[in-house]
Amino acid sequence: MPNRIDSTFARLRATRQKAFVAYVAAGDPDFSRSLEVIRALADGGADIIELGLPFSDPLADGIVNQLAAERALLAGMTTARSLELIREFRQTHQTPIVLFTYLNPVFTYGFEAFHRDAAAAGADGILLLDLPPDEAALNPELALGAGLKHIRLIAPSTPPARVKLLAQSAEGFIYALSRAGVTGAHDAPSANLDVLISSIKAHTAVPVCVGFGITTPEQAAMVAAVADGVIVGSAIVKQIQLNPDNPAAAVRAFTAPLIAATKAP
Repeated sequence: MPNRIDSTFARLRATRQKAFVAYVAAGDPDFSRSLEVIRALADGGADIIELGLPFSDPLADGIVNQLAAERALLAGMTTARSLELIREFRQTHQTPIVLFTYLNPVFTYGFEAFHRDAAAAGADGILLLDLPPDEAALNPELALGAGLKHIRLIAPSTPPARVKLLAQSAEGFIYALSRAGVTGAHDAPSANLDVLISSIKAHTAVPVCVGFGITTPEQAAMVAAVADGVIVGSAIVKQIQLNPDNPAAAVRAFTAPLIAATKAP
């Protein structure tokens, strides 16, 4: 069976559309409402869902996503329950899912076992924030992960030689940061995105999606004009924080204009 990420980008290329990628934390604010949120995102037109595994020490995340992870952990979410969430989602939807996580929860679960079980649950890709590909190559047990596309992260500050290394080892799509720093909506995307994207595309045919700091339809349209996809995370997570009683409705209403702007010709 073709990977859902690859199939999605093939469909988008054929229709000359850009991808809308939405991030939420698994289990935020609890299992059932989190399931409602990701179903709402899929029904609302999100092309790919990034699902963050709740972790107690998310160093690359800003305060909004840190609090989301804390809410999920307090609600009883674990790595195993996150995979159960994906299994439940797969009962009704085929939207690709990328797991956004740190090495610690995956290593604790068992690197090979996690990849196997996550793929079996219905995940399609994984972005390991703190496991560079050259470091993984030095550890035989970290070379056993099969079944998930390995998404690479590239920042504006990444040196050219490293951009080449990361781009050439990327699968599914590349997550290009619109700016340096942690996740969050405190700064708008850089006006020099086209330079970063061109430097990445010089080394790969893998689609390049841009995230960090995208909060408005205008910003989404600006990014969609130069990238293969638009990634929105903290701004969506904030809607869950502000609307705990019915986060799915709030998320769907908030993302509708962003998705429309991403898809606009």
